[in-house]
Amino acid sequence: MSEEILINSTPSETRVALVENGMLQEVWLERASHTGYIGNIYMGVVSRVLPGLQAAFIDIGLERTAFLHARDMVRHDPVATGDVPPAEPLISSLLRPGDRIVVQVIKDPLGSKGARLTTNISIPSRFLVLLPDSDVVGVSIRIEEDAERARLKELVHILRDGSQGHGYIVRTNAEGVNEFALSADMVYLGKVWQAIRERSETAGPATCIFEDLSLAFRALRDLMHEDVDRVRIDSLEVLQQARDFARRFVPDWLERIEEYSAERPIFDLFGVEDEIESALSPSVPLKSGGYLVFDQTESMTTIDVNTGGYVGHRNLEETIYKTNLEAAQAIARQLRLRNLGGIIIIDFIDMLNEEHRRQVMRSLERALSRDHVKTAVTEISALGLVEMTRKRTTESLERRMCVACPMCEGRGTVKSTETVCLEIFREIMRSSRQFDASKLMVLASPQVVERILDEQSATVAELEELIGKSIQFQREDQYNPEQYDVVLL
Repeated sequence: MSEEILINSTPSETRVALVENGMLQEVWLERASHTGYIGNIYMGVVSRVLPGLQAAFIDIGLERTAFLHARDMVRHDPVATGDVPPAEPLISSLLRPGDRIVVQVIKDPLGSKGARLTTNISIPSRFLVLLPDSDVVGVSIRIEEDAERARLKELVHILRDGSQGHGYIVRTNAEGVNEFALSADMVYLGKVWQAIRERSETAGPATCIFEDLSLAFRALRDLMHEDVDRVRIDSLEVLQQARDFARRFVPDWLERIEEYSAERPIFDLFGVEDEIESALSPSVPLKSGGYLVFDQTESMTTIDVNTGGYVGHRNLEETIYKTNLEAAQAIARQLRLRNLGGIIIIDFIDMLNEEHRRQVMRSLERALSRDHVKTAVTEISALGLVEMTRKRTTESLERRMCVACPMCEGRGTVKSTETVCLEIFREIMRSSRQFDASKLMVLASPQVVERILDEQSATVAELEELIGKSIQFQREDQYNPEQYDVVLL
């Protein structure tokens, strides 16, 4: 598989695109006005302790207080406890209002929710994740070969004997690397942790004591692997910084980092800009003629699969099967591209053939296996629904780039002109009975006024006769379709 990483950097925004075989798979953006906080470490101050929720609100200097649960204050050691999580201590025995505590952000603020915190600090590098004050040594589940997992684990155990005894998780990127590379990572992580400890001793309340790398360098750290052919960067300043970063952490791949200096914008390559634009649409067309419909709500995301214009060539069952197979591949890609997380419900077209159902599920699971984010999928239910979860740490692409419609206020629909006309008539009746006026004037959007004077003119004449007052209508170009005012004259 051929991969490219495109980095578009301006003073106000940085965007990173991951392209696989000429097709955009994932896109990340970071704006100067709203940078992410995941990975940052703060000296927090306890604002409130909630024993009933086993949680506390922590002031870390952001607009909203952050949330810390008791379970995020106990490190789960899989070596010692297996799959059984440790018992949660009472939050009231751990924290009191006014206490200072070192915490790390694990989820950005989402919607009306503040950031999610943990006291289990983890610091990632190229090949390892440092777990301070822990005995855990783990290996990424994406490294599948038992011999390689055992080799890496043994190397880490040997190398850390000479360190301060911290715990480590071996990342997927470490597959096949030698002892020297792992040792260099350990030394680097040890220096970072020492600097964090020193800053924490002198840091003021609600201040940041460690900030994670910017988006461009996180991409180099987390996405660079053997299948990446090259990294193209359109900013000379970021290019120089990226090469310095590569010399320190990934010197073997220094030659793969290139400057993009063509006149054509870098995100016009592979149609990236068009793909981003289409990812903001609720509908996704399939090559066969079918289509997907995405509906993102506060609680979950639903995905509906439809045959659309695809009629097939053999029979109905075969048509449904082919559409669902194509949809499974497209859904996996769209989840990555749109950065959808949380609970996801997929409504595949009902299939009667059990083998077809099994093949569609296997296709979906294979497509999701390339996802960098953790997912969990259930089998197709009796209602033809697939329930799945995808770990959510940041806002979706739509939530990052869009705001709620000012006309519908996020509902996704607006009242019809007929509904608004009837509301106006009811308001006229209410106002005429409540107030004494010789005539009334209605201010409304042009389309509403046009309908009243055209299709509803007879109703207006009857209404004037009923209330004994004349009614005037005035178009207001600045009014949205639902907005109107009844003025007494």
